Amino acid sequence: MRLALPNLSCLAATLSLLLIFTGAWLSHPAHQLAGFAQATVDDVPGAGEAKAIYRSRFASSDLDDFVHSSAVTALPNGGLLSVWFAGSREGAGDVEIRAARYDASAGEWGAEQVLATRASTQAGTGKYIRKLGNPVVALAPDQRLWLFYVSVSVGGWAGSTVNAMVSNDLGATWSAPRQLITSPFMNISTLVRAAPVFHADGSIGLPVYHEFLGKFAEYLYLGKDGEVIDKFRISRGKNALQPTVVPLDGQRAVALLRYAGDIHHRVLASRTEDAGQTWSAPLPLDPSNPNSSLAAVGAPGGGLLVALNDLRDGRFRLSLYGTDERMQRWRALIDLDRSPDPQGNPFSMEAYKAIIGEGFRASSGARRQALEAEFISGLDQRVCSAQGCDFEYEYPYFIRSPDGLYHLVYSWNNTFIKHVTFNQAWLAERLL
Repeated sequence: MRLALPNLSCLAATLSLLLIFTGAWLSHPAHQLAGFAQATVDDVPGAGEAKAIYRSRFASSDLDDFVHSSAVTALPNGGLLSVWFAGSREGAGDVEIRAARYDASAGEWGAEQVLATRASTQAGTGKYIRKLGNPVVALAPDQRLWLFYVSVSVGGWAGSTVNAMVSNDLGATWSAPRQLITSPFMNISTLVRAAPVFHADGSIGLPVYHEFLGKFAEYLYLGKDGEVIDKFRISRGKNALQPTVVPLDGQRAVALLRYAGDIHHRVLASRTEDAGQTWSAPLPLDPSNPNSSLAAVGAPGGGLLVALNDLRDGRFRLSLYGTDERMQRWRALIDLDRSPDPQGNPFSMEAYKAIIGEGFRASSGARRQALEAEFISGLDQRVCSAQGCDFEYEYPYFIRSPDGLYHLVYSWNNTFIKHVTFNQAWLAERLL
């Protein structure tokens, strides 16, 4: 039997086209980025409220699925929209992008709704979709809502592509998903995790990262209609993921990055002085990072508030820190959630049920209190193993809303998306 040999002329032509395309991608004209659209905390209405506010509520309500990687954005009139992915497990084919709305007058989160599925993403993009993950959401200055999320057609997360959907009516309806073209190499290995940043002309800065042939962060620059204009490298190499970008003024910003290496296990930081076009080499900071996502937002006086797992290993404690603009002085403000065991050791089922039941009641709110018994009864299938039951608090996402409130959402034991909110008066008390 004769073996068919590849058509060498066809192969050469394909390689030539790939080289031409790659060269054009890499040699495009430099773009001048508009400055960051940045409002200082001191100018935010309500920042000087006298009464301290700190409260928590669960944004999600489903009792069966694994929930993870949440995001939140402020809506007009004090409302919020939170998004996350949910399914039988991370990477499963049944994972959906879900959402819920927060009613500020009632102080409660509403029912879940599905924004995207494998089927809807496949229909919108015209491509086979294997799994979904990592949604982020933001309200643009022109009052359009943007949803970005990850999809994979082949392989693992290293083969990811970013999809975009937009809503012109504050989330009542959404456009069909479309894929952003972010790479000349098969358009793979671009992921999102942190909040988009808006520039003064309405353009969008989307912090992204890569996991194929390295682990590094980039700043993807989009036009106000979501078209890819350019991208700028924040880090290089194999140890920096999931950048969260915080503008300090019109030109300066810091990017905090998840550390994925095996040397110092610290949070990494990079800086830009030209609105995101160039970034300094990332350097390690004081807080520990157990290869876990973190989130940050601007604070009074030019500092930052940072939510992270300040641990060498594990994600059994999620803490809130305050730091100065240079990120040289760090101050612990509160443990947002933590395991009662200081080492994060697992608990027996009976002990775990009592502890987590108390935590559930503290954040369930009136609309979810009735779910407690059903929630407790299903714990053995969701968070426990033969070794016992663990606590896990991870993947924070941080914003500051126009009314002066700070909002933080994160994965609570992979069973609920938890929302914590506080105001400037509460923060001032902690900073005394």
